[in-house]
Amino acid sequence: MEDNNFSPTTNKIQRRYYRWFLLSLYSTLVISCQTIATLLGRLYYVKHGKSKWMGTLVQVGGFPILLPYYFISSSTPKYSHKNKLMLAFIFVTLGIVESLACYFDSMGLAYLPLSTFALVTSSRLVFNAFFSFFLNSMKFTPYIINSLVLLTISTTLIAFQPESGHHVAGLVSAIAGSAAYGFYLSLIQLALVKVLKRNTTMRVLIDVTIYGSLISTCITLVGLFSSGEWTKLDLDMEEYEMGKGSYLLTLAFTAINWQLFHVGCLGLIFEVSSLFSNAISVLNVPLVPILAVFIFHDKMHGIKAISLVLAIWGIVSYFYQTFVDDDDRVSNAINKNNADDDHLLKPSTLDENNA
Repeated sequence: MEDNNFSPTTNKIQRRYYRWFLLSLYSTLVISCQTIATLLGRLYYVKHGKSKWMGTLVQVGGFPILLPYYFISSSTPKYSHKNKLMLAFIFVTLGIVESLACYFDSMGLAYLPLSTFALVTSSRLVFNAFFSFFLNSMKFTPYIINSLVLLTISTTLIAFQPESGHHVAGLVSAIAGSAAYGFYLSLIQLALVKVLKRNTTMRVLIDVTIYGSLISTCITLVGLFSSGEWTKLDLDMEEYEMGKGSYLLTLAFTAINWQLFHVGCLGLIFEVSSLFSNAISVLNVPLVPILAVFIFHDKMHGIKAISLVLAIWGIVSYFYQTFVDDDDRVSNAINKNNADDDHLLKPSTLDENNA
C-alpha cells in the first residue's frame, strides 16, 4: 500500500523534472546554436564571401549528422499507405519552403547589418501566428495580438532607416525569409496534428527533418549549379579574408550549428508545440544585435534601439501566452493522471483485488 500510495507520485515528480531538464537542454541548443550560426553566417559575408547559394547550403545540408540516430533508435514508425502519400507531399512541400526561407535569409545576411537582420527576423512570430490561424485554428488572445502589433511596428521602423545600398533588397529578403519560416513551422504543426495525430514520436520528427532537409539540399544544389556560382567557389575561397582554412571551418561550423539548432527545435516541438519552439527561437533577438555591435561594429542608432525594445516587448508577450497555454496543458494532463490514479486506488477496487 505504501508503494502504491507514493511510487506514482514520485514517478510523476521525476517525470516532470526530467521534462523540464529536456526543455532546458533543447532551449539552450536552439538559442545558443542559432546565435552562433547566425554570427558565422554574417562573418562569411563580412570577410568577402559572396555565394548566396553556399550560404543556403550550410543551413540545410548538415542533416547527415542526424543519421546515427537511426542506429540508436529501436522504434520503427508504421505509416499507413494513405499517410505515406500525404507524408511524401509534406516532405516535398517542407523541402521547398525551407530552401526558400534559407535562401532569403542568406540574402538578408549578405545585404543587411546583423543587428538589423536579427530585428527583422523577429517577424517570424507574426507570420507563424498568421499561418497558424488558418492552418491550425490558432486563437488570438490579447497577449498574442499585443505581440503581433509590437513586432509589426518594430519591423516597420527598420524600413525607415536605410543603412546600406542594398537595404531594400536585404529588408525584403529578410521579411520573405521570415514569412517562409513561419509557414514552414505551421506546416510541421499541421502535419503533426492532422496527419500523424497520435503517432508522433521523436523518430517521426527525425524523419520529417531529414527527408525535408534532403529535398532542400537537392533544390539548393540545383540552384548552386544552375546559377553558375559553383564555378566561382575557388575564387570565393581565394578571396576570403581569413584564408582557405578559416573559409572551410566557417562553413562547416555554420552547418553543424544550424543542424543542432534543428535538433533543439525538434525536441521542443515533440515536448510542447511548434509555436513554443518558435517562441524560444526568437529569444536570441535581444542577444544578436548586442553581439553584432561588439563583433561587427554595427551602429545602434535611436530608431534601431526603439525597434529592439518593441521587439523584446512583443516577444515577452508572445512567450508569456505560450507559457500560460503550456502550463494549462500540463496541469490538465496531471489532473487527468491523478484522477486515473485515484480511481485505481479506490477501496472497492483494492477489496476486489484482495478478494
